[in-house]
Amino acid sequence: MAVGGDLSTERLLLAYKNGIFPWFSDDEPILWWSPPYRMVVYPHTYKTPKSLRNIINRNTFEVTINKDFEAVIRNCQQIDRKNQEGTWITNDIIQSYTKLHHQGKSNFV
Repeated sequence: MAVGGDLSTERLLLAYKNGIFPWFSDDEPILWWSPPYRMVVYPHTYKTPKSLRNIINRNTFEVTINKDFEAVIRNCQQIDRKNQEGTWITNDIIQSYTKLHHQGKSNFV
């Protein structure tokens, strides 16, 4: 959709409000995307599948919200993805999204 710009909190918020998001690698300029369809999950209408309920009921995992935002995004950056080189989660992305989080705008998307 577009090339360039910056990752300021203002630009990110405006972009997401218009269905646009950054996706690029460290060796590329900032690339902006707007696919024709995006999945949106509304928590109040989500029905948990029985198999997932069974896993949750085993208390194998601990579910938390906003406990360590930067550690989560950094771990996502490090995950190896089959048939993919690198990640779109650059250090600039981490810095910008962490700034949004500190401004209380973690769930702006």
